[in-house]
Amino acid sequence: MLEALNKNWRLYLIEAWALGMFMISAALFVILIEHPALPVRSAIESPLLRRFLIGAAMGLTAILLIYSAWGKRSGAHMNPAVTLTFLQLDRIRSVDAVWYILAQFIGGVLAIYLVKELLFNYLADPTVNYVVTVPGVDGTWVAFALETLLSFLLFLVVLLLSNHSRWASYTGYLVGIMLTIFIGWEAPYSGMSINPARTMASALPAGIWTAWWLYFVGPILGMQLAGRVYRRYYRSTHDGECLTMKCHLSGEKHNCPTYEVLGPKDQLQKLTK
Repeated sequence: MLEALNKNWRLYLIEAWALGMFMISAALFVILIEHPALPVRSAIESPLLRRFLIGAAMGLTAILLIYSAWGKRSGAHMNPAVTLTFLQLDRIRSVDAVWYILAQFIGGVLAIYLVKELLFNYLADPTVNYVVTVPGVDGTWVAFALETLLSFLLFLVVLLLSNHSRWASYTGYLVGIMLTIFIGWEAPYSGMSINPARTMASALPAGIWTAWWLYFVGPILGMQLAGRVYRRYYRSTHDGECLTMKCHLSGEKHNCPTYEVLGPKDQLQKLTK
């Protein structure tokens, strides 16, 4: 653990920075668009349109982080469910996965505490409510089902595009578009998290833990299922092996040193020949 920290601490800090920036962006844009003291809420009466504006802002934020120089360096997971799926697919070592996940949780929580310190009256207003993710009026199980489904769809798209010779480089852009649609449409049902660290980042400073478990179980379950489904499909079309399968959020490995093709030694030897 300490050896990995000494070697890759910069990458772990990038993961903390990336989710931290995402959470700061989320808090600031929700304040800007939803807070009643600011003009946007009164100017745009439609809650649906306001949600899509927030979604577009968050989609663009994700794209900028994924394709940033730092994002390319760490792989811009920004999500424990993503990191755990990379681990399941043998594309990151377990020790790096642990540090990535710790960094993501720490970065997200510190970001919201920073916004709380600077803009408490705005962040704590009921219309903003620390940008917490809680189930909507249709209840916990609807929220759980949607968190699982959207997580499955998101990572399945990552795998499909990153393994396509023509569309691989557009993977991160489609992720941003999907986030825009998901937030605009699904937020009333679950708050649209699909990210355990994103949920904790708001829940801890706010002290609001309503049905917190579904934001951990749903995204992890959905993305793990997407990884297993796609890996089975990929093996069926590649002579039973999946070591050439890619899952880069930006469509390419770039210079991300923690992205590694792991697996059985005999398969790895075939790959390197």
